[in-house]
Amino acid sequence: MAEGRPALPPLRDVIARHGLAASKALGQNFLLDEQLLDRIAAIPGPLRDAPAFEVGPGPGGLTRAILRAGARLVAVERDRRCLPALAELEEAFPGQLRTLSGDAMEIDARAEAGEGAHIIANLPYNVGTPLLVGWLSADWSPLPWWRSLTLMFQMEVAERIVAQPGTDHYGRLAILSQWRSDARIAMKVHRSAFTPPPKVMSAVVHITPKPAPDGVQLKYLERLTAAAFGQRRKMLRQSLKGLPGALEALDQIGIDPQRRAETVSVAEFVDVARILSR
Repeated sequence: MAEGRPALPPLRDVIARHGLAASKALGQNFLLDEQLLDRIAAIPGPLRDAPAFEVGPGPGGLTRAILRAGARLVAVERDRRCLPALAELEEAFPGQLRTLSGDAMEIDARAEAGEGAHIIANLPYNVGTPLLVGWLSADWSPLPWWRSLTLMFQMEVAERIVAQPGTDHYGRLAILSQWRSDARIAMKVHRSAFTPPPKVMSAVVHITPKPAPDGVQLKYLERLTAAAFGQRRKMLRQSLKGLPGALEALDQIGIDPQRRAETVSVAEFVDVARILSR
């Protein structure tokens, strides 16, 4: 056994011994390739003694990799069948892992994981986007409580997060992810890497925060993008006419109201939201 790397049974053995067939209702797809899991855990950078937070660890594949990297990890698992397997990891990595039984949508991740935590997760497909939106909408003063997000999504969702103007995937999620963060696809993961294999490809998205632009309130940016992309095939003059001050803001900045939402850059949306925020 290498120092810091306790001898652990193969993940397939853990799944078989605890009867952990993946639950479709919980959106579970397990990753068992430990080399791949170590690569995912390496994406945020050095984790030794750093706080980390994981959602949906399941049998603990990614959990192992995060612990091997030296993080102090809080993991939230809704499926009580998985808790005995995670308890074994708590014993194997003394003082490094704390497992919470519950729904990640109802748990205060900031209070549990602490300031500056890296959030690393193979997210259950059915809650991935709501969790991401919650983390991106957290208080920034001037930065959020989390240090980075390293999250597995279905490829289509990953493409929506990193999308650029003028592409089919560009919309509200791209703007929320990029107006005060840097978002990139760090790794693509073939469906065959999962047990059971999902119907679609997946990707790991890495998001790092940067200070929010001055004078912009999130609620105005959300209202603006909701109106603009609610009728994305219409010109801005039509889609924004119901939002007080929006057309005047376009004129003030010099944005042609005949443009459509998918052609407007993140920076331009931020400029309009800044005027609305006044």
